Amino acid sequence: MALPRRFLPPLSALTAFEAAARHESFTAAARELNISQAAISRRVQLLEEILGLTLFERVRQRVILTPAGAAYARELQDALGRIGTATVNTMAARAGQATLTIATLPTFGTRWLIPRLPDFAEKHPQITVNLPTRIESFDFAAEPLDAAISFGDPVWPGAVVDKLIEEELVPVASRRLLAQHKIRKPEDLFRIPLLQQSTRLSAWPDWFALQGIACPPVPLGPRYGQFAMVVQAAAIGMGAAIVPRFLVERELKAGDLVIPFPQSLGSNQAYCLFYPEARRNDPALRAFRDWLLDMVRR
Repeated sequence: MALPRRFLPPLSALTAFEAAARHESFTAAARELNISQAAISRRVQLLEEILGLTLFERVRQRVILTPAGAAYARELQDALGRIGTATVNTMAARAGQATLTIATLPTFGTRWLIPRLPDFAEKHPQITVNLPTRIESFDFAAEPLDAAISFGDPVWPGAVVDKLIEEELVPVASRRLLAQHKIRKPEDLFRIPLLQQSTRLSAWPDWFALQGIACPPVPLGPRYGQFAMVVQAAAIGMGAAIVPRFLVERELKAGDLVIPFPQSLGSNQAYCLFYPEARRNDPALRAFRDWLLDMVRR
């Protein structure tokens, strides 16, 4: 349902306000938009009259967003971002090109997806893939995303879900660290720091429980925000880590890390590709999905 035109302020007023809000400066906004400071002021004033709200407090030589102005600016930045993305995509389609914006977890993107993307680029040179990172949840209705790769239960309202990789956690450490501390059985690992990923704090206790070993009540080792940091810390000998096997393929092959004990820890969750039902038959997205599933099968 289309909005009545009275609810659609002039784009010039919206862009002037968005720039002024982002910089909290009419002067900087004028410089960015290549217009005069007076023009910025007039356009913001017009927008305030349309809304019936004060968007900025003028304090000496500064402008400060009011609470209403700050809330409006956040909504407007998202909306203008979507307009920009739609414009770029439309221009690309006219030129026979396509652009996909796929949100991904940082470590999955850097350690698994990006090393394989040259294969996709070779097979589909007409498709550009943008990869913003997301750790928190995503919202297809509110963000200009074509799809997202995330970890968790493969159920998402209003989205199609393709399971990619089930998580299998394995203990890893540098060969030198294991030899230095004479690690020969699982309980020997308590002699060294046990590195943790901050969203998988139960991983070590669960892994030890599989061996029939109780974790000590004291905290384990340092916590890191991403698996990439955990892997790097383990590779340089800062401790042992428990990480998804597929994320340490390179280090295992190079010998920077070894798996000292074969018992792995499974999960009922998986890395999945999510995309809106309405995009199911989009040619570019189908090409990416089919390629991604093929990479997983390999």
